Amino acid sequence: MTPQTLTDRELNRALLARQGLLERLDLPLPKAVEAIGAVQAQYGPALPVALWTRVRGVDADSVRTALEQRTLVVGTLLRRTLHLVTPAEHAAYAAVVVAAGDDTWRRTRGESDPAADRFREGLAEFAAPLARSPQEVADWIEKWVAAHPQAIDADELEFQRTYKWRPFRSTVAVTRSPADGVWDEGVPEGVIAAPVPAGGPPSPEAALHDVVHRHLRAFGPAGAADIAQWAGTKVTPVKALLKSLGDRLEVFKDESGQLLYDLPDAPRPPADRPAPVRLLPWFDSTLLAYAPKRRTRILPEEHRDAVYAKANLQLRPTFLVDGTVAGVWSLDRKRREAVLTLTPLRELPSAVTAELVAEAERLLPVCVPDGPAHVVVAG
Repeated sequence: MTPQTLTDRELNRALLARQGLLERLDLPLPKAVEAIGAVQAQYGPALPVALWTRVRGVDADSVRTALEQRTLVVGTLLRRTLHLVTPAEHAAYAAVVVAAGDDTWRRTRGESDPAADRFREGLAEFAAPLARSPQEVADWIEKWVAAHPQAIDADELEFQRTYKWRPFRSTVAVTRSPADGVWDEGVPEGVIAAPVPAGGPPSPEAALHDVVHRHLRAFGPAGAADIAQWAGTKVTPVKALLKSLGDRLEVFKDESGQLLYDLPDAPRPPADRPAPVRLLPWFDSTLLAYAPKRRTRILPEEHRDAVYAKANLQLRPTFLVDGTVAGVWSLDRKRREAVLTLTPLRELPSAVTAELVAEAERLLPVCVPDGPAHVVVAG
């Protein structure tokens, strides 16, 4: 049977439905994070925005509280980037990262003794059950280096010390945590042991199966290249896994003829389903969940350069109109006021601008909860 072709607009509505961007999800925060996939977390202030815009009942304190209670964790996972996930889902993401060879600490070409790899594995034990500050980790490492003076190449040693051993502690075996357990809006440099399933880490095969399922649940329908791009793994094993799942998945094509896969019971609303305006944060996951050439289901090609700041590898906060990126926004925090400026990338009707201003006014107290007055400017 020839697969059904889905238009970009149909794919857009499927994405919005799963991400809580048609209707906000009415779920406990951990369950919502699992539903929408691992959330980009390299910029701490983006997290409350990403979840407020997708989940009912989220306020300025929701993410901080979940992180302090460890119902959500932040770790170096997909594509060696910080992501927010639940403890239950961390292990499979971590196993995929390790299988892809992305859990390395070395940053130079020098050869180091394998003993250093084994030593690094002990970091999780050192950071359990209490969180450790960057200085505590560095002191712990330096004691080991003093006892093993030839174990780490001189160039590598110099690099690691220059960066205060940050690459050494960017491992899937630990997650981020402030040493005192109290989170603010930034992502702390301290670490604590990552959650480990009762039965131990999953096999690479089982982990890849879980992660592929999670991508389709959050971002499908999607192709093998999309899933591999998001997971930071090679496309060949993803293709093989999708093929092996056979009739357990729905198969479609996009307008270019690319094969897409999806979970049978996943939502795929009609193309004419109305979509409300939404504000997305810095580095939003929906803009990074597909191979670069297939992000047009949410980001029109003509707006790509306005959203991706190549000079400093930034992904600007954006807003959606009728389900696709129609502009960017910025936040300027001053002593007496916090100003959110909306900058459209195409002409918008006045009624749509009014909707965006109203949504931004609701968002501002989440971005800047205390102190200054809140001002929204439509550029």
